[in-house]
Amino acid sequence: MTVEQFRVDGRVAVVTGAASGIGRATAVALSDAGARLVLADRDEENLEKTLKMVDEAVVVPTDVSKKADVDALIDQAVSHYGRVDVMANIAGIMGAGGPITSIEEGVLDRVLAVNLKGVFFGVQAALRVMGEQHSGSIVNMASAAIDHPAANLAVYSMAKAGVAMLTRVAAQEGGPLGVRVNCVAPGYVVTPMTQRGEPERMEAVNAGMRRRSVLGAVGDPDDIANAVLFLASDASRYMTGQTLRPNGGTVMPA
Repeated sequence: MTVEQFRVDGRVAVVTGAASGIGRATAVALSDAGARLVLADRDEENLEKTLKMVDEAVVVPTDVSKKADVDALIDQAVSHYGRVDVMANIAGIMGAGGPITSIEEGVLDRVLAVNLKGVFFGVQAALRVMGEQHSGSIVNMASAAIDHPAANLAVYSMAKAGVAMLTRVAAQEGGPLGVRVNCVAPGYVVTPMTQRGEPERMEAVNAGMRRRSVLGAVGDPDDIANAVLFLASDASRYMTGQTLRPNGGTVMPA
């Protein structure tokens, strides 16, 4: 049955950024679809909360900006479950915004370390394991910022654009090994990362983003998690090197 193609029963899925937001929603969606999980994040307290929301899972505290941490994450997944079928590189940070002329080197380094190098390390480690298996699906998290320049978000946008191109290159390399690599480029989503500020100010921001959407809506983490689940499952078996854009119609690239 067609609906069964969206199931990932028994597959081993590694999810970074699993302590909150899109990462947590992705973990829950994959669990509901039958996956066995390896949950990764720096935030150990909230990682334990995610653990209580899913069925079968292990927790591996991980700083994705450190290659050794990511390699250890994949090693632990293989040690515990024997394989890795899905790698969801969700972890990301916004970092301090502002004009390009005001960005300090430390901010540049930190955002690129998490949002770009962290994804690279995840792709690198997962490809090694999946290539030996001759199967697997890697899903990276980009952003609508790859399609529409946004003033004061240069570093974040640079990193996410890099993720989109990394995805395409990895798909070229992974295809002959039986590994699919795709990415998701969400529009504005209400998550702890986007809701930092006074409630009144954030509601004004959310209202403005609703007006930009042709659907008159902002995203929920579940909206993005569903896209990740699709790319992780056999329902997308003929897709690789692609970018899904759940963004409410705010960006419609040709």
